[in-house]
Amino acid sequence: MTDHHHDSCCQYHHNSGVWNEIICHFPYALLALTIGLITLSIMTIDLPIDRAILHVRFFPLFHTCHFLHIMFASAGCFLTFLRYSRNWFKGFIVGAIVPVIFCVFSDIILPYIGGVILGVPMHLHICFATEYINVGIFLIVGILAGAVLRFHVEQKHEGSFLTRWLHFGHILLSALASLFYLISHGFSSWASVVGPVFALLIVAVVVPCTLSDLVVPVILAKSGECDGCDKV
Repeated sequence: MTDHHHDSCCQYHHNSGVWNEIICHFPYALLALTIGLITLSIMTIDLPIDRAILHVRFFPLFHTCHFLHIMFASAGCFLTFLRYSRNWFKGFIVGAIVPVIFCVFSDIILPYIGGVILGVPMHLHICFATEYINVGIFLIVGILAGAVLRFHVEQKHEGSFLTRWLHFGHILLSALASLFYLISHGFSSWASVVGPVFALLIVAVVVPCTLSDLVVPVILAKSGECDGCDKV
């Protein structure tokens, strides 16, 4: 007989709460940050110091990871909301607005502030203001993915398993977007201050992404009628 007791703290059931989910997701978030830093270490071997070259090389990578981050964030937000509420219209609004706000904070605004603190000459670039078509496409695909996960995949697989690895992908893409944003502004000496960079990633990535995936959609879903709905 298989023993499932070892994973009981993170099993998907009706009585598990948001705090329990945050605790269970946190190791996956740290793993994602670790992989992000290792990836950057490999990519920045023999890194040129020239700021223009760094911008050309890493700014497109930032854009790609930022858009993919938005897709993962909208999927996670919509999935979590639908576990607490059956209001599809409200869920669509929440899944479209909340991820954009937190993705901008985690990928752009907080790394911008962190870069300024670390002495990097930063330039604030909000993608949504100029590339709303790209943002909109990734948002819609993410919301559709969240609906598929909620009403098809979760009927055959363990729900908490899905959300933990979805959260892992969300954190990894956000970490890469934040790091590429910093490097594209000339932060070639990041390895010498990897401790502060790691602390910055926890504040700029883990906190906003956890709020977007787990906390805010639950609060907004619970603010309406929720009779008979599943919980996270």
